[in-house]
Amino acid sequence: MAFVLASYLCLFQLFYCLRRFEASPLGSEARGRARVGVWLATTLLTAMFSWRVAAVTPWPVAAGVWLMGGCTVAGGFYALFVHPRGDDD
Repeated sequence: MAFVLASYLCLFQLFYCLRRFEASPLGSEARGRARVGVWLATTLLTAMFSWRVAAVTPWPVAAGVWLMGGCTVAGGFYALFVHPRGDDD
C-alpha cells in the first residue's frame, strides 16, 4: 500500500513540476527549479520501480534492471542539464 501511495505522490509531483515548467517563461529561474523537480521525480520513480522489480528477479536480471535504471537516470540528467538547449538560452 505504501509503494502505491508513494508512486502516486511521485506522479503527482512530476505532473505538477511539468506544468510549472511549461508555464514559466524561457530562461527564468522558476523554469530551472521546475526542471530539477522533474528530474528528481523521474529519478525517484525509476529507483522505486527498479527496486520492486529487482526484488523478485534472479540477481543477473536484477543487475540488468539496476543498470538500465541507472542509465535512464543518467540520460535524463544529461538531457535536462548538460545537453545544450536552444529554448532556454
